[in-house]
Amino acid sequence: MAGLTHFDGKGDAHMVDVSDKPVTSRVAVAAGSVKMARDTYDMISDGRAKKGDVLSVARLAGIMGAKKTPELIPLCHPLPVSKVSVELALDPDLPGVQIEATVKTTGQTGVEMEALTAVSTAALTVYDMVKAVDKAMEIGRIRVKLKDGGKSGRYEAT
Repeated sequence: MAGLTHFDGKGDAHMVDVSDKPVTSRVAVAAGSVKMARDTYDMISDGRAKKGDVLSVARLAGIMGAKKTPELIPLCHPLPVSKVSVELALDPDLPGVQIEATVKTTGQTGVEMEALTAVSTAALTVYDMVKAVDKAMEIGRIRVKLKDGGKSGRYEAT
Protein backbone atom coordinates (compact mmCIF):
# COMPACT_ATOMS: atom_id res chain seq x y z
CA MET A 1 0.00 0.00 0.00
CA ALA A 2 3.05 2.25 -0.30
CA GLY A 3 2.15 5.68 -1.62
CA LEU A 4 -1.59 5.31 -0.97
CA THR A 5 -2.37 7.88 1.70
CA HIS A 6 -5.84 6.57 2.58
CA PHE A 7 -4.40 3.37 4.08
CA ASP A 8 -2.44 3.05 7.32
CA GLY A 9 0.50 0.70 7.96
CA LYS A 10 -1.89 -2.23 8.56
CA GLY A 11 -3.76 -1.60 5.32
CA ASP A 12 -6.85 -0.16 7.04
CA ALA A 13 -8.65 2.75 5.38
CA HIS A 14 -8.46 6.06 7.25
CA MET A 15 -8.92 9.77 6.68
CA VAL A 16 -5.62 11.46 5.88
CA ASP A 17 -4.38 13.88 8.54
CA VAL A 18 -3.89 17.22 6.78
CA SER A 19 -3.50 19.29 9.95
CA ASP A 20 0.21 19.97 9.34
CA LYS A 21 -0.24 20.95 5.70
CA PRO A 22 -0.15 24.65 4.83
CA VAL A 23 -3.30 26.43 3.72
CA THR A 24 -2.97 27.23 0.02
CA SER A 25 -5.22 28.22 -2.87
CA ARG A 26 -6.48 25.15 -4.67
CA VAL A 27 -8.37 24.62 -7.92
CA ALA A 28 -9.54 21.59 -9.84
CA VAL A 29 -11.27 21.22 -13.18
CA ALA A 30 -13.03 18.01 -14.19
CA ALA A 31 -14.94 17.07 -17.32
CA GLY A 32 -17.24 14.40 -18.68
CA SER A 33 -19.98 13.83 -21.21
CA VAL A 34 -23.39 12.32 -21.82
CA LYS A 35 -23.80 10.71 -25.23
CA MET A 36 -27.36 10.27 -26.48
CA ALA A 37 -29.54 9.56 -29.49
CA ARG A 38 -29.89 12.37 -32.00
CA ASP A 39 -33.62 12.71 -31.22
CA THR A 40 -32.83 13.16 -27.53
CA TYR A 41 -30.16 15.74 -28.35
CA ASP A 42 -32.65 17.62 -30.56
CA MET A 43 -35.29 17.53 -27.81
CA ILE A 44 -32.86 19.10 -25.31
CA SER A 45 -31.53 21.68 -27.76
CA ASP A 46 -35.06 22.66 -28.78
CA GLY A 47 -36.19 22.96 -25.14
CA ARG A 48 -38.83 20.25 -25.48
CA ALA A 49 -37.93 18.06 -22.46
CA LYS A 50 -41.06 17.46 -20.38
CA LYS A 51 -39.20 17.90 -17.08
CA GLY A 52 -37.95 21.37 -18.04
CA ASP A 53 -34.64 23.04 -18.86
CA VAL A 54 -32.26 20.08 -18.76
CA LEU A 55 -29.01 22.05 -18.76
CA SER A 56 -30.06 24.54 -16.08
CA VAL A 57 -31.27 21.82 -13.73
CA ALA A 58 -28.11 19.77 -14.33
CA ARG A 59 -25.92 22.84 -13.65
CA LEU A 60 -27.60 23.37 -10.27
CA ALA A 61 -27.36 19.67 -9.45
CA GLY A 62 -23.63 19.71 -10.24
CA ILE A 63 -23.06 22.66 -7.92
CA MET A 64 -25.01 20.93 -5.17
CA GLY A 65 -23.08 17.70 -5.77
CA ALA A 66 -19.74 19.45 -5.29
CA LYS A 67 -20.91 20.87 -1.97
CA LYS A 68 -22.11 17.42 -0.80
CA THR A 69 -18.94 15.51 -1.73
CA PRO A 70 -17.80 14.69 1.83
CA GLU A 71 -21.26 13.22 2.52
CA LEU A 72 -20.93 10.89 -0.47
CA ILE A 73 -17.24 9.92 -0.49
CA PRO A 74 -16.32 8.45 2.91
CA LEU A 75 -12.74 9.70 3.28
CA CYS A 76 -13.11 13.19 1.76
CA HIS A 77 -12.51 16.15 4.03
CA PRO A 78 -15.29 18.74 4.37
CA LEU A 79 -13.86 21.84 2.72
CA PRO A 80 -14.87 25.49 2.61
CA VAL A 81 -15.57 25.54 -1.12
CA SER A 82 -15.26 29.12 -2.35
CA LYS A 83 -16.35 28.60 -5.97
CA VAL A 84 -18.15 25.97 -7.99
CA SER A 85 -18.98 26.51 -11.63
CA VAL A 86 -20.52 23.89 -13.88
CA GLU A 87 -20.71 24.48 -17.61
CA LEU A 88 -22.82 22.29 -19.88
CA ALA A 89 -22.55 22.57 -23.65
CA LEU A 90 -24.54 20.84 -26.31
CA ASP A 91 -22.23 18.96 -28.67
CA PRO A 92 -23.87 17.97 -31.99
CA ASP A 93 -20.89 15.79 -32.95
CA LEU A 94 -21.28 13.54 -29.88
CA PRO A 95 -24.34 13.95 -30.00
CA GLY A 96 -24.85 14.93 -26.38
CA VAL A 97 -23.71 17.19 -23.62
CA GLN A 98 -20.16 18.10 -22.61
CA ILE A 99 -19.76 18.99 -18.92
CA GLU A 100 -16.96 20.86 -17.18
CA ALA A 101 -16.76 21.79 -13.50
CA THR A 102 -14.32 24.12 -11.75
CA VAL A 103 -14.00 24.10 -7.98
CA LYS A 104 -11.85 26.42 -5.85
CA THR A 105 -10.95 26.59 -2.19
CA THR A 106 -8.29 27.84 0.15
CA GLY A 107 -7.40 24.94 2.35
CA GLN A 108 -5.12 22.08 3.30
CA THR A 109 -6.26 19.57 0.67
CA GLY A 110 -7.37 19.64 -2.94
CA VAL A 111 -10.79 19.80 -4.57
CA GLU A 112 -10.45 17.16 -7.31
CA MET A 113 -13.16 15.01 -5.73
CA GLU A 114 -15.53 17.95 -5.58
CA ALA A 115 -14.97 18.72 -9.27
CA LEU A 116 -15.45 15.06 -10.23
CA THR A 117 -18.60 14.84 -8.11
CA ALA A 118 -19.98 17.99 -9.74
CA VAL A 119 -19.50 16.52 -13.22
CA SER A 120 -20.92 13.15 -12.19
CA THR A 121 -23.98 14.69 -10.55
CA ALA A 122 -24.64 16.94 -13.54
CA ALA A 123 -24.32 13.99 -15.92
CA LEU A 124 -26.67 11.85 -13.83
CA THR A 125 -29.16 14.71 -13.80
CA VAL A 126 -29.08 15.00 -17.59
CA TYR A 127 -29.78 11.27 -17.71
CA ASP A 128 -32.62 11.56 -15.19
CA MET A 129 -34.25 14.46 -17.02
CA VAL A 130 -34.62 12.58 -20.33
CA LYS A 131 -34.35 8.88 -19.47
CA ALA A 132 -38.02 8.38 -20.36
CA VAL A 133 -37.13 8.83 -24.03
CA ASP A 134 -33.54 7.47 -24.10
CA LYS A 135 -32.46 4.79 -21.66
CA ALA A 136 -29.36 4.01 -23.77
CA MET A 137 -27.52 7.26 -22.97
CA GLU A 138 -23.87 6.82 -22.04
CA ILE A 139 -22.17 8.78 -19.29
CA GLY A 140 -18.45 8.81 -19.86
CA ARG A 141 -14.97 10.29 -20.00
CA ILE A 142 -15.20 11.68 -16.47
CA ARG A 143 -11.72 12.84 -15.58
CA VAL A 144 -9.59 15.48 -13.89
CA LYS A 145 -8.31 17.99 -16.43
CA LEU A 146 -6.50 20.32 -14.05
CA LYS A 147 -5.42 20.35 -10.43
CA ASP A 148 -3.33 23.12 -8.93
CA GLY A 149 -2.17 24.07 -5.46
CA GLY A 150 -0.61 22.23 -2.59
CA LYS A 151 2.56 20.23 -2.25
CA SER A 152 2.12 18.14 -5.39
CA GLY A 153 1.84 21.28 -7.51
CA ARG A 154 0.12 21.51 -10.87
CA TYR A 155 -1.31 18.64 -12.88
CA GLU A 156 -2.75 19.24 -16.32
CA ALA A 157 -4.11 16.41 -18.44
CA THR A 158 -2.62 16.10 -21.88
